[in-house]
Amino acid sequence: MNSDLPQPTGSPVVVVGAGPVGLWTAAELALGGAAVVVLERATERSPHSKALGVHPRTVEVLAMRGLARRFLDEGVPVPSWHFGMLESRLDLSVLDTPYPFMLALPQVRTEQLLEEHALAAGARVLRGHAVTGLEQDDDGVTLHVTGPDGEYTRTASYVVGADGAGSTVRKAAGIEFPGTDTTSYGYVGEVRLTDPAVVSAHNEHGALISVPVRGGRHRIAGVDAHHNGAPDPFTLDALRETAIRVVGTDFGMHDPGWLSRFGNATRVARTYRAGRVLVAGDAAHMHLPAGGVGLNVGVQDAMNLGWRLAAVARGEADPALLDGYHDERHPIGEQLAEHTLAQSALITATTPDGAALRSLLSGLVVSVPELSLALARKLSALDVAYPPTGHPLTGTRVPGLFELLERGRPVLLDRTGALGGDVTSLAAATGFDVVAGDQPWTTAAVVVVRPDGHVWWASDDADDAQVMTALKGLGATFAALR
Repeated sequence: MNSDLPQPTGSPVVVVGAGPVGLWTAAELALGGAAVVVLERATERSPHSKALGVHPRTVEVLAMRGLARRFLDEGVPVPSWHFGMLESRLDLSVLDTPYPFMLALPQVRTEQLLEEHALAAGARVLRGHAVTGLEQDDDGVTLHVTGPDGEYTRTASYVVGADGAGSTVRKAAGIEFPGTDTTSYGYVGEVRLTDPAVVSAHNEHGALISVPVRGGRHRIAGVDAHHNGAPDPFTLDALRETAIRVVGTDFGMHDPGWLSRFGNATRVARTYRAGRVLVAGDAAHMHLPAGGVGLNVGVQDAMNLGWRLAAVARGEADPALLDGYHDERHPIGEQLAEHTLAQSALITATTPDGAALRSLLSGLVVSVPELSLALARKLSALDVAYPPTGHPLTGTRVPGLFELLERGRPVLLDRTGALGGDVTSLAAATGFDVVAGDQPWTTAAVVVVRPDGHVWWASDDADDAQVMTALKGLGATFAALR
C-alpha cells in the first residue's frame, strides 16, 4: 500500500466483480481511505477481450489519477470512430480534449493495468470467491460467498455490484432491471486468417467488420440478417458462412480463440442504490456493445461513485451523499440505452428502406459537422454534464487540470489570486488542494472541482466570506483526507 494514502478505517466495502468497473471502483475507494475487498467469481482473468477500446473521457479519467501515460504507451490512437456502423465515420480529432481519439487496447490488458493500480492503492482482490446472495440492515451487509474452501459469510459496510448484466448483487438487493428483450443477435469471433484484411461492410445480408487484434488474430464481428437466433454453441463454420454471405470470403479463417453470439437486450436498473448496496457498469445497464462504450460508461460510473462512497464508508459524510450517484449517473444510463438501441436499429437495417435510412444519415454526418460532433461527443462521453446546483458551471466537466486531481482530492481554483490567506488555509486544512492562476475555460473567479473532474461549486466573485461558507459545507465530506 502507498504510505502517502489515508489509512483505511471502519468495516470494509466489498466490490463484487474484478472487471474494469470493479477494479476502478476499488482503486477509488482505497485512494479515498476506505478499506476495500474485491470478490471475483472466476479463478483467473478471462483471456477474451469483450472491449477493444478506451474512449476520450475514460482516458481523461485515467489522467486524473496519473495513469494515462501507461495506457497511451501501449494503445493505438484511432482518430475516427463509427456510429451504428454508418459508412461515414465520426471525426474524433476535433474533440475538446487532449485525447481526441479512441485508444485501441484490448480489455485484457486494460484489466491488468487497472488491477495493478488498485493493488498499489491498497485494495485486496480475491479470485475464486462467488457471491451467491446477501442481506442488509441498518448496520451493514452480510454476503454469502462460495470460495475455494467452501461456503462462508462476509460482512461489509457497503457493497458495490460490478458483476455484470446478470448481477447476483443486483438481484439479491431486489433492484429491478426493466428494459427491452433481445430482438436480434450479433456475433464475434477471434480467429487467425490465411488472407487477412481490414474490412467494414454492410449490405442486405448483414454487417461485418474485421480488425487485427493482438496475438496474430483478427476479430470478426457483426450481424447476420439470415440468422436471427442464437444457436449454442456458435461455431467456426457458422462464422465462415456468415462472412461468405456478407463479404464473399471467409479470409481463410482458422484456429478460433473465441466465438460468441450476443443480443441487443437493453436494460437499465431502476435505481443504482438500494440502501447499502449500489450497482455500476453492466450490473446497472446492459445493451448491444455498439460503439464500444460499455466499459467506458462503467468506469465513469465508478469514478462518480468512488469518492462519495469512500467518504461515507469512513464515516466522514452523510450517506445521503450516495443518492447523488444515482441522481447523476442513472440519466447517463438511460442515454446509453437510447443511443445503443438507435445504433442497433442502424446496424440491423438490412432492408431497402433501412439501407436508405443509413445512406441518408451517413450523408448528414459528412455534410452537417455539428451532427458529427454531437455524436462524437456522445460516444466519447465528453458531453456528460450533471444538473447544476446554483452556479451554471456546477456539474460540468473540467477540460483539463488532470494532474491536479491525481491524489483524489477536491481542488480549489483561485483563478484571480484574490482570496485571502484565511480562505486558502481553511481549504488546505479541510482536505482541498489549492491552486491559483487563470483558467482559460472559465471566467468564474473561484471554482471547486470534485475528485471526479466535475465542478462542485463556483462563484463569479472572489468573496472570502462566501467561499469560507462554501468550503465549510463541502469540506466536511473530505475531513478524512487532511
